[in-house]
Amino acid sequence: MGRFLFLLIIVAAGLGVLLYLGTWQVQRLAWKEGVLAEIEARIAADPVTIPDQIDRERDRYLPVTVTGEMLPGEIHVLVSVKRVGPGYRILAPFDDGTRVIMIDRGFVPLEDKNRDRTIGPMTITGNLHWPDEVDDFTPEPDIEGEIWFAREVDMASAVLGTDPILLIAKSKTDPNVTPLPVDTSGIPNDHLQYAVTWFGLALVWAAMSAFFLWRTRARSES
Repeated sequence: MGRFLFLLIIVAAGLGVLLYLGTWQVQRLAWKEGVLAEIEARIAADPVTIPDQIDRERDRYLPVTVTGEMLPGEIHVLVSVKRVGPGYRILAPFDDGTRVIMIDRGFVPLEDKNRDRTIGPMTITGNLHWPDEVDDFTPEPDIEGEIWFAREVDMASAVLGTDPILLIAKSKTDPNVTPLPVDTSGIPNDHLQYAVTWFGLALVWAAMSAFFLWRTRARSES
């Protein structure tokens, strides 16, 4: 009887842990959905004039409109766009009359990497962003080959001679460049899958444990 009670405690403890983890992921799901909704609302808000003083946390995703001049020079960031294929994001300097910022103009196919693009006066609407795309596995940019593997804002701005401010364009800046506006699709939200996994494991644990306890009790009574 003592052994059976000990096994029952182990089963209950394991089931409790699995149910707790599943419940925690449900709570995390609700939190993440709230965060994503807040970000989406901020992205879609009416654009404002770019602030004089930029704060990376406060002004992340801030919608702005800038008027000025697109300058020569650009950086090509290798990307792959769903249902389109590989190509490059085009980062270029833009003088708004007060400072020079960096514009993510959008996407071009591989074969259009060195194609001439529109420069000169224009008005651009988009969102400020400082994407976190660099980790220990990100290759260093090939400066001579003009290929980058991430939007490293500080390094790219130093190469282009701009302030470390990145505006991701919503409006078109060139007939042959497709804007890739900032959105929340790149922010992972896998908490539902995690919750289903933990609850599924709890169900399997409960079924297997019930069978094992039944066999254990049957043997002890025989």
